[in-house]
Amino acid sequence: MSLLDQIDRPVADLLTLVHCDLGSIPRARSLPMEDLHGDAPLSAGWVPSAQARPPLGPSPKSNPFGSHGDVRLLADRDTLAVLAADERGSVLAMVMCDLVEVDGTPWECCPRNFLRRALDELERELDCTALASFEHEFQLLLDTPAGPPLSLQAQRAVDPFPGEVMAALNEAGLEPERFVGERSPHQFEIPIAPGSGLASADHSVLLREVVREVARRREIRASFVPLLDPSEQGNGVHIHISLRDAKGGCPFYDRERPAGLSDLGAHFAAGILAHARALAALTAPSPVSFARLRPGRRSAGAACLGDRNRETMLRIPPLLSLTPNDDPATQMRLEYRAADAAANPYLALGAVLRAGILGVRERLAPRPILDRDPTLLTGNELECYGVDALPRTLEEALRALAEDETVRDWMPPRLYELYLSVKQAETEAVAGQALEEVCRRYAAVY
Repeated sequence: MSLLDQIDRPVADLLTLVHCDLGSIPRARSLPMEDLHGDAPLSAGWVPSAQARPPLGPSPKSNPFGSHGDVRLLADRDTLAVLAADERGSVLAMVMCDLVEVDGTPWECCPRNFLRRALDELERELDCTALASFEHEFQLLLDTPAGPPLSLQAQRAVDPFPGEVMAALNEAGLEPERFVGERSPHQFEIPIAPGSGLASADHSVLLREVVREVARRREIRASFVPLLDPSEQGNGVHIHISLRDAKGGCPFYDRERPAGLSDLGAHFAAGILAHARALAALTAPSPVSFARLRPGRRSAGAACLGDRNRETMLRIPPLLSLTPNDDPATQMRLEYRAADAAANPYLALGAVLRAGILGVRERLAPRPILDRDPTLLTGNELECYGVDALPRTLEEALRALAEDETVRDWMPPRLYELYLSVKQAETEAVAGQALEEVCRRYAAVY
């Protein structure tokens, strides 16, 4: 019998104020749902030291805040997502929040504001806005047989979960596009429609919570852990990025250039690749993440640009022409594949955007486009295409971030100090443990 079944009095509907912390854990406080109908700002008190809490274990001893200070969770009403109550659960109503000072000014350690500043820079320098979508892979933690990879049998084995989760995502306003069976046991992917600016990262957080809620109501667990089993390919997050200019045009597209990627798009991609190692510390930032980023795992075995190549860090997806109405320009995007759900989506997208902006600003030389499996490369080709060039551990990635002054300086000093302390605490929490055990611990968190 569930806890809800034991309650013999009315259950109050709550509005949950959600903040995604530096370890990509959604932290929350709840208010009475009635507060949503007032005109006053929706906010709740928050403790600065909570931002120093790593996904595993207590806050590090180097927490710069100690017991001092106060900030606020300030809700963005436009992000409201609601799942109705049913016989298995109460209403789930969520709004995403900024972290602000008590006078409402942005707090320097707010990830959402980090992305907002990157979007402002994009508009100021390139006169463009960003459209993005976070394509999450996850696994249902079940003991039952899964069926063959990519099969209908594997999808039907978890029925009615697929239909229920798609309906729930629609109810929450997230516009799921399809339900995809993947290669590992009970592994699935749900692409959602792209969102503009901050909304895309908000949707990344909300999608995970909706999936978890539908699974919880079915009394099963869903995990977005980067690697559940070292023998499997793992669960990534593919960040799809496209730009729109002031006239609604698509500046990444040029039909006359290789793979349709414009001159601006090639410079943008070059900026991302130039800072690939440091970016990995923000986009794949857990001790289990780097066991996934290897050749042959369909993740990011090569730190290069590829045309329809799932082994490259940056991929140009196919441009469809199935009907006369298919417009290649609106489809053109870059897919950043060296990310997973351990990454705070606001930090990840903000850093990738700023690296791209830098590439355009400095007109970095376009990189060659890899058109084959990187495991087939030999000699100088391996270095040219950055095969196995990404960090091999979280510690190595953090050193790359420390050494890359450009990427490091995108973060306010206090935010960088805090992020570093959280990640160092993670590495210490799993030091000396077998990879299988570390994967198990992270599966319980994500």
